[in-house]
Amino acid sequence: MNIKKTKKIIVKVFKPIIKSSPYFSKLYRQSRDRKYFNSIPKETPWGFKFTGPTSMQIGEFEPEETEIFLSIIKDVDVLVNVGANVGYYCALALSHNKYVYAFEPIQLNLNTLLKNMKINNWEDSIEVYPLALSNKKSGVIEIYGGGTGASLIQGWAGVKDESPSLVPISTLDNVISDKLINKKSLILVDVEGSEKYMLEGAISTFKNDPKPIWMIEINITEHWPKGVEINPNLLSTFQLFWDHGYVAKTANKENRLVTKIEIENIVNTGVDTLNFHNFLFS
Repeated sequence: MNIKKTKKIIVKVFKPIIKSSPYFSKLYRQSRDRKYFNSIPKETPWGFKFTGPTSMQIGEFEPEETEIFLSIIKDVDVLVNVGANVGYYCALALSHNKYVYAFEPIQLNLNTLLKNMKINNWEDSIEVYPLALSNKKSGVIEIYGGGTGASLIQGWAGVKDESPSLVPISTLDNVISDKLINKKSLILVDVEGSEKYMLEGAISTFKNDPKPIWMIEINITEHWPKGVEINPNLLSTFQLFWDHGYVAKTANKENRLVTKIEIENIVNTGVDTLNFHNFLFS
């Protein structure tokens, strides 16, 4: 039996055990994230070096979203990346000579993000904040899980984490809103279910001139804790944008309009007619 096949069998046998144990789940995530940090950076299709998941290194991570991101980033001055993880979208923006503000509260993610900035000599073009963003100007909050799925929501994506990390919180308005005035900005948000609370802390940013473009992951039915069938903040999250004069579209090749009527129908029926979780607000 070859090594690759043996590894698959081991993973198949032990994965249910790991997932059922909060202790072993956390141990596995930490081991995986340390592996990313300790791995040798690889040259990407975009010409920069990167440490992280293989899909990010070889150009297969979120291909439709990446294509849209690249089409927008060339026409803005600044990227704000909330939930930056290991810095994939930060690196894409920096490779196009854009200034970046990155927010990432998970220490293992943050270590790898900083490594990716250092190996490409981008230190002077990025400000990194080890914060979670919410609707409170200051405080400390629990965050569950790790990697790309870390969330302020307990039970997110089925993660059984009985020993969450403590991270500082603030608001986008409090930290950098004034730095975006008179700048064309793209704000990329991936905060695993906490979008509404983050946006409630960005009301001044909504009113900036020019208005930022937003690209946000909003899960409708996926990853919510057991017993939650549909995003309880779905309508109110989209409403924040509509109240500030934005148009919502899906951030994929279809690029179709998202209306208030459709969102209300999803909430009322529990049937997701969008079947997508990344959205563009402009």
